[in-house]
Amino acid sequence: MPQRFKKNRPLARLDKALAAIVLVVTATTGMLGAAPAQAQAQAQVQVQVQGTWPDKPLKLVVPYPAGGNADNTARLLATQLGQRLGQQVVVDNRPGGSGTIGAAAVAKAPADGYTLLLDATAFTVNPSLFPKLPFDATKDFAPISLVLQVPLLMVVPTNSPFQSVADVAKAAKARPGHLTYASAGNGGAQHLAGELFKQGQKVAITHIPYRGGAPALTDLIGGQVDVMFSATTASGPFVKSGKLRALAITSPRRAEGWEAVPTVAESGVPGFQVSEWNGLFAPAGTPRPVLERLEAETRAIVASPEMKKRFAELGVQGVGSSAQEFSSFLKAETTKWAEVIRTSGIRID
Repeated sequence: MPQRFKKNRPLARLDKALAAIVLVVTATTGMLGAAPAQAQAQAQVQVQVQGTWPDKPLKLVVPYPAGGNADNTARLLATQLGQRLGQQVVVDNRPGGSGTIGAAAVAKAPADGYTLLLDATAFTVNPSLFPKLPFDATKDFAPISLVLQVPLLMVVPTNSPFQSVADVAKAAKARPGHLTYASAGNGGAQHLAGELFKQGQKVAITHIPYRGGAPALTDLIGGQVDVMFSATTASGPFVKSGKLRALAITSPRRAEGWEAVPTVAESGVPGFQVSEWNGLFAPAGTPRPVLERLEAETRAIVASPEMKKRFAELGVQGVGSSAQEFSSFLKAETTKWAEVIRTSGIRID
């Protein structure tokens, strides 16, 4: 061998060592079921995240119609998040299937930090309502932060004889199935809150589902139904205008702005707690640096004076949890609603 090559033997040995490492990594990746092309793509994503992410606009999918609570939250968050990341965050409404269509689109999207999901209460309910979902709610998403919660008010018409939760429970026990409660539809938070109340009080109250919360509240105000659990953002204005009476609130403690209204739990239903919520997700497999950045920015946004003021105006409770706290919340909610659905035999028509 020529002398000039002998001088480079240490480099040759280094090359062989590096090659061996590459072979081990490649073999390990193969054992885990990832194709070389997938491993290469993931490596490219990692490099991009650590260097230039985000270098293009992000998409925030909302699996519900425009104008609703989730959509309003998404647009507030998108504006603030875009300013902090230096890239536009575009809200993409994909309603249908009780939120499953939009969620499925995000589950199948590239895990590169450019497609996010702003979902709601249905995320923890749908696994128990639909036998076959186009995604796995526990495996296909990376929880980022619980953005906000909205408690429900237990409301009755102003001319109702019921002055308290105990009055409703007493009347329901005296005449099983005679009282009625309204909801915006089968399987929603309002429906489930009613079922949870029935199970906690061991009473029979007939469920009257409507096609949306507005017609349900209209009939409640008119006295066509007896009681309803409705988000503070929807029923609150009617309570304040004197068209409805609030008997209790479903938050774990008395809520800001509703200090005079007792909780359902302190009104004789221990442990009762229900809220509508909005939270931020990314596809599973999104690089950790991206998730950590999104979590930090989201929590800072929710804690900002500007957002606190806006949330107070809307009548919602900002949370801004950590990813770990959000994950624990999702598990607890999924377990709770699974039991309620199983016990009550709720089915989606």
